[in-house]
Amino acid sequence: MTSHLTGLVLDFGGVLTTPLLPAVLGFEEREGLPQGACVNALYLDAESVRLTHELERGGITQTEWNAAAAPKLGVAPDNLMGRIFADLRPERAVIDAAAAARRAGITVGILSNSVGLSPWNLYDGYDLDLLYSHVVISELHGMRKPDPDIFRLVLKSMGLSAEQCVFVDDTEEYVTTAEALGFTGVHARQPQKTVARLEALLGVPLSDGH
Repeated sequence: MTSHLTGLVLDFGGVLTTPLLPAVLGFEEREGLPQGACVNALYLDAESVRLTHELERGGITQTEWNAAAAPKLGVAPDNLMGRIFADLRPERAVIDAAAAARRAGITVGILSNSVGLSPWNLYDGYDLDLLYSHVVISELHGMRKPDPDIFRLVLKSMGLSAEQCVFVDDTEEYVTTAEALGFTGVHARQPQKTVARLEALLGVPLSDGH
């Protein structure tokens, strides 16, 4: 099958890595926190959400975020972001599928909301600049998903239109924004299903089973 889709834009955390929630739950267990403590303190608290958005835009540093978030959880601030996500691992099925897409002539880009790059770098060990044609990390551009301009930035970098691209993210809100801009959206929930959906859309084999 020949597809008109020639570009693939991937989120990073939760798409090229294992899911975020189990990592957060592991952190809570290690720190002796009740289950759901991070969600309540960091994702349901308006000030915490504002600080995270500022971090993603590069308006504050990861160290500043750590210092602000730690008292809300009652934990030490040292490398807090790194401790929260210490259990994240590469999601091999999607990483291998992205490599197969590139070999098949698909232009593959990364569009990721940053969590700061120091003292802990989420992207270490993933060789993004070597393995992907175009990489857009939010804090380096002063904007974050779901700002439409950051989607337009990755498209400009790739030299493609939204209508030529598939966008994959584990956050449904960002997929919805991408679809409104003309992307074909894929909400990533389970790696094998994501890969199967991409094979169908792109019309190229992306897994060992094909």
